[in-house]
Formats: sequence, structure tokens, C-alpha cells
Amino acid sequence: MNQNKKIRFALGILLFYITASLQAQRSLQEIPFADIEMQGELYQRISKNLGRLHEEKYQPQNVFLTEEESGNWPGDTEGRTILALVLDAQASHKAPLHLKQILDQIPAHLNEKGYMGPVYEGKMNEQQVSGNGWMLRGLCEYYAWKKDPDILPIMKTIVENLFIKGKGFYANYPIDPKSRKADVGAESGSIQNTVDDWMLSSDIGCVFIGMEGAIHAYQYLRMPELKEVIEEMITRFLEIDLVKIKAQTHASLTACRGLLRYDDITGEDKYLQEVEERWQTYKRNGMTNNHENYNWFGRFDTWTEPCAIVDSYLLAVQLWQHTGKVEYRNDAELIYYNGICHTQRFNGGFGCDNCPNGKMPYLKVHAPEAHWCCTMRGAEGLSQAVKYAYRLEQDTLFIPFFHRSELSWKKDTDKAFALQQDTHYPFGETVSLKVEKNTAGIKSLKLPILPWAFDYTISFNGKECKPNAKNGFFTLCADFHPGDIIELKFKQKLAAVPMSHAQDNDTFNKRFYYGPLLLGAKTDTPISLDEIGQLRPMENLHFKVLDRNTVLSPIYHLLDPDVWEPDYKKQILF
Repeated sequence: MNQNKKIRFALGILLFYITASLQAQRSLQEIPFADIEMQGELYQRISKNLGRLHEEKYQPQNVFLTEEESGNWPGDTEGRTILALVLDAQASHKAPLHLKQILDQIPAHLNEKGYMGPVYEGKMNEQQVSGNGWMLRGLCEYYAWKKDPDILPIMKTIVENLFIKGKGFYANYPIDPKSRKADVGAESGSIQNTVDDWMLSSDIGCVFIGMEGAIHAYQYLRMPELKEVIEEMITRFLEIDLVKIKAQTHASLTACRGLLRYDDITGEDKYLQEVEERWQTYKRNGMTNNHENYNWFGRFDTWTEPCAIVDSYLLAVQLWQHTGKVEYRNDAELIYYNGICHTQRFNGGFGCDNCPNGKMPYLKVHAPEAHWCCTMRGAEGLSQAVKYAYRLEQDTLFIPFFHRSELSWKKDTDKAFALQQDTHYPFGETVSLKVEKNTAGIKSLKLPILPWAFDYTISFNGKECKPNAKNGFFTLCADFHPGDIIELKFKQKLAAVPMSHAQDNDTFNKRFYYGPLLLGAKTDTPISLDEIGQLRPMENLHFKVLDRNTVLSPIYHLLDPDVWEPDYKKQILF
């Protein structure tokens, strides 16, 4: 074999193994909501969020908004509400009280073309495409749950008469930064200007939220004309310089989630590298020091938005599932405990925070609740956290994230695997797993190797064992029987971490963590803190600063009413 043939052969073998690895990772099987009974803090969060969505504001008589009431976002409130109710209900195993009435009223609120909002001739409104995208997402999740055939015709008319009719417009969507009004926008976006045939929003790029809805609809409709439109939209999205145009992070992350969904539908990995590159762009230019988001790329003086925080969490997990790279799993856990959990408010809704920086080190409440969008999207983040708790790959059960819960997976009518997981992680340092049933032939468990933990001990039925450690997971292989107990113990690190987006003249440039939990101090005047040696542990994950009357504690909270008040603040940069 000559040298060139050897190289080609070696590259072929390498490509085979890379492809096989990607396909194996994507082959991780979801476990239905019905088979997971979530407990502990995550269950409390979902229940409280569903309770909020049962209040008057989200009941049928108030969900369908006029063009004026919606702020020119037709379909947005309606679609997000449906999506939230569908997912919260499944994750909590509770009935969504008003969902059916909302669905029954949809036809009466569609325009003569069969979609939400006005009919524009010869032009496109990107907020309308976005809002109808949320309607598609809600309907898709409902159809996946209930298989209601009456839903498909509604989806089809939205797709045909809005999205497909827009073919040719998407390729000319304005992406030159000069075409957009600079540094404008509020918590809820608004139409700012019209360029050529496009009515453009301050939520720059929100048309690609609609793209994700169209991709989700394609999963069920499989219309060739829709596929052409989706690929036109994807091509235009990939041509955008997200930082230069200062795109909205929520829209951009949603688009990236759509690209991975499209790869899943087509069975390809055509867009995986593109999404990975944009994730790194987001971490550099869109993620705050406390794992939330800047509302726009590069606009560091704005505020956060749980819609985007949820998107970042979902996308990080999707990237882990597609690549097997453990850093994405770790990103997701930091986002969950410090971003999602901080922005959920005591009433179950979700609100916006400020963006601490090297000159203003305090984390504060910017908007107590973004009831028009984030309260509903929070439901998607929380409910998907339930599904992410367990994944299957043939005879292997992955437990990527620790949550107190019960798993009762039914492989088929006479084969099942049941497991109890007892843990208080990350507030405790023990995870206990008890096998209740194994007629499904599960032969291995994969448990995450936490980057902020050390001194691991793993025991199987009381005997210490040394499982294989690879790719960020311990693998424990055994012939599992009812009554078997696996116990994982570890210690969590107290660590000082440089801030992100640091500038040379920043006064405050360090963050402190216990495990995955970012720490903060309730101080009226900012303090300096140089190293972890200045901290002494107290009870309940509190740490006293030596020679000061100052205590650090996690910014994480479980529905704390204080994280709503205008005077709430915690110093998180030191």
C-alpha cells in the first residue's frame, strides 16, 4: 500500500470511528415523562410553575391577545402558554386545567389564511414569524403527547400560508448591522424599522425562533416545500455575524437548537460544527458571569432573560448528547443551578436579572417577572430537566444529572427497570441508588464525574468498587437485581474562578464556587476577596470571610420571596 493510500485508509478508519461515536451518542434514548417521578427541589419548581400557569392571566379568556395587546407578537403568548402547560403537566403528572379549552379556541383566533396575526401582502414581519413559531412548538408538543389528529391541520395551514408563502423572503432577511437600529429594545421587543420587505424587531434575529417552530413541525408534517423553506432559513442564519449585528441571544440559541433538531430529523450531523462554534461565541459574548445571558450579543450593560437561559441549558445538553463532550454537560449544570434556579421567582414565574460586571459586582433583580414570555419558557427548562435526569443506550442507563427521583422504565409489557435515587446534591455529597426491578436487562450504569468534586468512593451493596472512568462518566457494570444499592460519595471543592469578559481596569474580577454553586455576599459596600483561604465553612453552605462580618452563600434559592424585591442584591464578583 503506497503512502497516499495508507493516509486515505487511516482517514477512512478515523472517520468511521468518529461517525460511529456521534451516532452512538445521538442514539441515547429518551425516557417518557410517565416513567419518571421527580421529587425534591425540581418537583417543587415544576409544581409551582404549573400553579402559576393555572392563574387567571393564563386562562382561556386572557390568553388570546389582540395585535395591540400582544405588542405585535401574534401567536407568541398563545403558543408559549400551550407549550408550557403541555410540558409542565407531563413532568409533574398533574392535569393542565385549561389546556383543552385553549386548544379548542385556536381556530376562532386564526386569520382568514389560517395563522395568527394580520395578513401582510408583499412583506414579512419577523415578530409574526416568531410568534407563529411558538404556536407550532406548542402544537407539536401537544401532538407528541396526545396524538390528537385535529392538531395537524392547524399546523399545516400555519406552515403553508405563512412559512412556505415566505419562500424567497428569508434569503433576503437583512443581516447587515447597518440595517438595524443600534442599542434599542426593551424586555419585550418591538418593531423598529422596515428594510426592503422585512419589518424588523429590536429582538434582532427573532425570525429564526420561527425557524425552530417550522423545523419542529417538519418532524410531523414532512412536507417537501417546508424542507426547502427551512433550508433557506438555515442558510441565512448561518450567514449572520451574531456579534457584529448584536443579535438577540434568545433568538440565536433557539435557532441553534433548531439546527440540532433538524440534524436529528434528517439523520445527519451537517450543522453540528456550526452549532458548536456558535456555542463558543455565546460563552464569550453572550453569557454572564453568573451563567445567565446578556439579552443581545456584546451588549454587556443590558439585562438577562430566562427564555435565553433556558435555551442555553437545553442547547448545552443537546450538544453533550450529540458529541459526548462532557464540558457541555458541565455547562448545563452550572446554568441550571445558578441561572434557571435564580431567576425562578417565589410565585413560580420567571423574571429578569441585571448583568454584574467588573465595576458593578452585584447581582440584582431587573424585572420581578417576565410574565409575557419567560414564565412559560421556564416550564420548558424545568420539564426537560426531568427528562435529562435519565437516558438509555441499549443495556446502559445514563444518569447525567443527579435529582431525587424514581425511575420506572417500561421496555415493553413484561420488561422493565426501576430505580430509586436519593440525593440532596449539590447541597449534600452522597447519591444513593436502589434497584427495584430489572427485567429489562440493564447491565451498566453511567454516573457523571463532577469536575468540582474529589475524593470519590463508590460502593456496590456495601463493598467499595473501582468502576471504569472515561469521557466524564464512571461506568459500573453488574448483573443488577432488586435490592442492589449503589452509593456514590464525594467532596465538593471550594474554588476561586476568574470572571468572564474581564477588562484590564476591572476592580472586581473573581468568582467563588462551592461545587457548581456560585457564591455571593449580602453587603451594602463591595468587599475584596482574594483567595479561598479567606473563607471558613459554616452550616448550610455558608462561608465566613476571615476578619470580616461577611458571609458568602449560594445565589441559588428555592422560591425565595426576597429575590423579587427592588432592594435585593448579592455581591458575586470580588
